[in-house]
Amino acid sequence: MQRASVYVHFPWCLTKCPYCDFVSYATERPAVPHAAYADAVIRELRARAESFQTKEIASIFFGGGTPSLWEPAELGRVLAAIRDALGCAPQVEVTVECNPTSLDRARADALASVGVNRLSIGTQSLKQEQLSFLGRLHNPQGALDAVTDALASNIARVSTDLIFGLPEQSADDARAQALALADLGLRHLSCYQLTIEPGTRFGELARRGRLPLADDGRVADAFLAIDEALAARGLVHYEISNYAAPGEEARHNLGYWRGEEYLGLGCGAYGFVRNELGGVRWRNEIDPARYLERAGWGSMSEEPLDAETLLRERIMLGLRLATGFDLEAAAADLGVVAWTDERSREADKMLKSQRLIREGAILRIPNKAWLFTDDTAARLF
Repeated sequence: MQRASVYVHFPWCLTKCPYCDFVSYATERPAVPHAAYADAVIRELRARAESFQTKEIASIFFGGGTPSLWEPAELGRVLAAIRDALGCAPQVEVTVECNPTSLDRARADALASVGVNRLSIGTQSLKQEQLSFLGRLHNPQGALDAVTDALASNIARVSTDLIFGLPEQSADDARAQALALADLGLRHLSCYQLTIEPGTRFGELARRGRLPLADDGRVADAFLAIDEALAARGLVHYEISNYAAPGEEARHNLGYWRGEEYLGLGCGAYGFVRNELGGVRWRNEIDPARYLERAGWGSMSEEPLDAETLLRERIMLGLRLATGFDLEAAAADLGVVAWTDERSREADKMLKSQRLIREGAILRIPNKAWLFTDDTAARLF
């Protein structure tokens, strides 16, 4: 059976971070319609499940927003419905994104009791001035407590996120924070460069020239410092932004990077299915009230994707992996030509400049050239 995944979006947070461009809305915890939202997601699941009946579900991911705000019993009801409706792998990975402000040992154990086996915690920084700049509600000790509680709980696997490339941040500071988190016993870390997205508060400040930004050279130095530090702790840099002990890689994200299908459920969620022409990506209603009014059914938009477009996406995502990807196998799967004349010419240039490595049909980017991944991938489109 072909592998697929399920993504469930929870659109509420206690506050909207200024860098966040995901569908999320600030609200007080009691105002979240916990049961009604679970009902709507389950109705959507039942309506969409047929397209995934022949797939093996390898991972289920509750993202947001802040899904750790969702009452575990209601989140568990959605999880049980997914297991009932679809064929899940025996060791299906079930991840919930959490913020330190809504996670402690009791909450982690409650999530474990309904079937969650992996938590992804939004630490983002261990410095108060950086947390304040990022609009985070927790303090450094709160982040450390949340990670420590999660590691001590009945949850089998724990990851955390760290943002680097902050204004005036040194490579030594980025390295020290990554090591501090790794030394708690984490076997997976995601380390993301701060990116300024249009439509966010940071995006608007940057447009006006009022947002302090990190120097590109410092950002590159921080990236390399984190890579070196986490390698010394035995964490493999398996994807541009992700590090893991062997066997602890995030299966959900691997599915995206490998071009697998995914069932998107919930307000603002994206989903993707293959068809004879290529595939279709849909996006759900982004307004929670309208999503609930429509009983969780109906896409806000659908985008047909032809095979050439899907191959370009495979290139862009596959080159993010340290192992690279098999271009010829991907093209054969989609029924298109792998090596056009233009793609061959561009690949030859980058092979000579050592921005790309070709091993048989496998293309990959060496670690020292990962900083140029987006440009490298675009040249192969």
